Amino acid sequence: MTMRVPLPPSIAEHAERRDRGEVAPTRDAATVVLLRDGAEGVEAYLMRRQRSMSFAAGMYVFPGGGVDPRDSDTDVAWAGPEPQAWAERFGCSTEVARALVCAAVRETYEEAGVLLAGPDAGTVVDDTSGADWQADRQALEAHTLAFSDFLRRRSLVLRTDLLAAWTHWITPDFEPKRFDTRFFVAVMPEGQRVGSLTGEADHASWMSLDAALASVEAGDMAMLPPTSVTCRELAALDSAGDALAAAAQRRIAPIEPRLVEIDGAFYLETELP
Repeated sequence: MTMRVPLPPSIAEHAERRDRGEVAPTRDAATVVLLRDGAEGVEAYLMRRQRSMSFAAGMYVFPGGGVDPRDSDTDVAWAGPEPQAWAERFGCSTEVARALVCAAVRETYEEAGVLLAGPDAGTVVDDTSGADWQADRQALEAHTLAFSDFLRRRSLVLRTDLLAAWTHWITPDFEPKRFDTRFFVAVMPEGQRVGSLTGEADHASWMSLDAALASVEAGDMAMLPPTSVTCRELAALDSAGDALAAAAQRRIAPIEPRLVEIDGAFYLETELP
């Protein structure tokens, strides 16, 4: 299936830079589609990025971000699939896989206040709203606290079994800022609730996937292709809990949209599996 999205004429400047060989390197990143069951079907937690951001400004996105070098620390209590299993799913090295999983859990906590970790391999923390938890969120976001140190200090186990690999997107080669992003899915842990917004977003809410897609279609919301395509894929689920089972059946291969010019107009073209 081919998806083609029209782009403004100003994109020609980016195309010229790419044609000169000025292609930005990619940075490993992780995104988590946080799901729950709602009155109108499966809901996802979506955040609108500040319009001042250099990447995806004003777009609705899932929690996520770039891998921190310290996300690959091996001194982390780990429950669930081992890094090698994640490496096989995402087609990367074990070190990168470890960092991606840690980044996924860290970014979900930083941006949504939801923590996929617990005192042991069978439990999850039930309340992260206290002032001390929020101070840790801010320290993680400011990179003054390593995620491994945060987990160790609180004697927490990383619950990788609460995540599942969903898809893999690479930012097009004409963009000045590029990410090599693995998408995970997770179900909102019972007892937790989302926290206050960080500085990267100016609005966030739970939305039914169908309603979010309808808003995008109507022009009331904006999403990059990876977000809208993922919403469409997950909208077919009967419940949030079905996401983990559905993820296990998926074949994951990198998807990298490309810039095409047709009759003088520019489009972002994506080949979907």
